[in-house]
Amino acid sequence: MTMATTGPVPGCPFCEGPGGRVVFEGAKLRVIHAEEAGFPAFYRVIWREHAAEFSDLSAADRVLCMEAVAVVEQCLREHLSPAKINLAALGNMVPHLHWHVIARFADDTHFPGSVWAPVQREANAAQEASVAARLPALESEMIARLGTRSF
Repeated sequence: MTMATTGPVPGCPFCEGPGGRVVFEGAKLRVIHAEEAGFPAFYRVIWREHAAEFSDLSAADRVLCMEAVAVVEQCLREHLSPAKINLAALGNMVPHLHWHVIARFADDTHFPGSVWAPVQREANAAQEASVAARLPALESEMIARLGTRSF
């Protein structure tokens, strides 16, 4: 049995706003680019309806959601060749279902720790600028791939 609600929840930032710069908007979910300092390739797949937990979705919607996460991950890998992709669906601060999809690089400020771990080193401005310069092509590919499905 699913527990997702169909209406927005007052006070929920993902019900009341996009949660970042919208890259793709579908009937069931959106993909946004998050403005996270030091992490230029930080995206979120946000479920449109308010649901606190992944298991609140139907089996079909869980598959659809993870397909979108996989598309975002694949585009990041193909265009940026990161050291690792981090996926997370914590929801402790914002209990509205969303997946973080983050390209990580060996010289980013927190690697190999999570983006929420303590800083390991100073920012590499050249690396961040190089990644940011490749985002338009990456996002065009992401939009094209997501647009072929019923997201």
